[in-house]
Amino acid sequence: MNAAEATALITKAIPGTGGLWADLGAGDGTFTRALAELLGPSSRIYAIDRDAKSIAALRRLAKQLTPHVIPVKADFTDSLELPGADGESLDGMLFGNSLHYVRNPDVVLARLAARLLPGGRVVLVEYDRRVPNIWVPYPIPARRLPWLAESAGLSTPVVVTTRPSAFGGDLYVAAASRRAA
Repeated sequence: MNAAEATALITKAIPGTGGLWADLGAGDGTFTRALAELLGPSSRIYAIDRDAKSIAALRRLAKQLTPHVIPVKADFTDSLELPGADGESLDGMLFGNSLHYVRNPDVVLARLAARLLPGGRVVLVEYDRRVPNIWVPYPIPARRLPWLAESAGLSTPVVVTTRPSAFGGDLYVAAASRRAA
């Protein structure tokens, strides 16, 4: 998938421009580019990945999109420090084909969703109708989304986009918001 395809895929899930966002499991930055385009230059986007090669790619991307893309080498399933955020809450977070690598997505999503402002957005790009494999070890079928969102203190998720996946099953984009305390 290229950045233009990623932008088209997530555009209905992104509520507006600006804000402080995190792209969790950013890889080489395909969805980071999409977020940067949709959120605009007044946004700040933390592009988080644990892989050194991905971080190198994200640093090259950040030079193109500076100052609003900030690469962070970290595993989002552990405690997460966002340099320069000074404890600010996030306006949104994107999991672009990354949450299916997490054995206990409910635990990780609940911990991370607590960092959102009330009303802050969580956007998931995942596979539906997919059996586990090396690339999608813990699939998150759309039917599990309500439970996953509820366990994280999020609103009922809405699937905003679907399309057939070249790798089998369907790719979907879902969005939910953090409930007010």
